[in-house]
Amino acid sequence: MEQYRGHSATTAMVQPASTIRAEETSARYAEVWGDTVDLRHLGGAVALGIGISVGAFFAGKHVLSAFVADAAIARAYAMLVGLAGCLMAGAICAYLFKPKRLVVEHATDESERMRVLQLLAAESGGLGTIDDLSPSARAEMEELGLLELFASAEKRCGDDVAIQGERQ
Repeated sequence: MEQYRGHSATTAMVQPASTIRAEETSARYAEVWGDTVDLRHLGGAVALGIGISVGAFFAGKHVLSAFVADAAIARAYAMLVGLAGCLMAGAICAYLFKPKRLVVEHATDESERMRVLQLLAAESGGLGTIDDLSPSARAEMEELGLLELFASAEKRCGDDVAIQGERQ
């Protein structure tokens, strides 16, 4: 199960839509461009894409050669028809092959967000400071309601460093 973060007040939990045994899952699914895909559906989508786009190209070339005197121009326009076929194939595949996960959003409380910030701060590089943000990043964080959260985490980290310094 993976978590995807969206708006500051929500966390999306991603769960498989069907319950498939682990060995079947690993053989049937693959990661492509950062997303998990069903290999059978991927193969079907590729075959549909090739069939529709090449078919559109040849149909366009055949139809346009009857209306356009220059064969090079008819071929160029046929390529545009083929590109339109690619878009049409993409729409058909999106309709036929639905996503394989359910996204369920739920609200997170302040303590959960602080726990995530503590985990991020523990990673190499840490959180950094709010002063390091660009104006556009600062505006985006403020719009999402995250600026105050990061400011309180930054203050807490500063307090922790001061306490540890006093102990030494």
